[in-house]
Amino acid sequence: MSEVLRRMWGAARLHADTYEEVEADRRSIRQSGLIVLAACAAGALSEWLRTEPIGLTSDGLTLRIGLAGIEPMVLWVGGSAVAFMVGASFFRGPDTQTDFSEVLRTTGFAFTPALLRVFVFVPPAALGLSIDLAARLWTFVAVVVAIRQALDFTTLRAV
Repeated sequence: MSEVLRRMWGAARLHADTYEEVEADRRSIRQSGLIVLAACAAGALSEWLRTEPIGLTSDGLTLRIGLAGIEPMVLWVGGSAVAFMVGASFFRGPDTQTDFSEVLRTTGFAFTPALLRVFVFVPPAALGLSIDLAARLWTFVAVVVAIRQALDFTTLRAV
């Protein structure tokens, strides 16, 4: 298994050691970005698969797909910036030594579970939407673990 897939698997399984490895590897920023771009594609595809059958106008459908497609990128960059600013200043602990790039790398890998959003088409509709919700919640938990590891926090402080 390639290094990226191994790390994605570890990140999805919420392994702290994987996040520490990504945090220490400055080269993994490209990998993090690719994971988030894949999550963007999964979000856009899931929105298209979910809303195309209900017959929205092309403008409405395009807007929804576009917003769903950029959501992971905005959350990644914006959420990481807020986590870094707040975590490295207000909640700084005695062990907190980080930079913005470390937070970006770890939180990027935390978007791995968001790739499951493409399964929103699974029938019945309630199951597909449940998979989408589970992927979103799993991603949130993974982001908390990523922030905890990047900022050397306790889990409560990371939340």
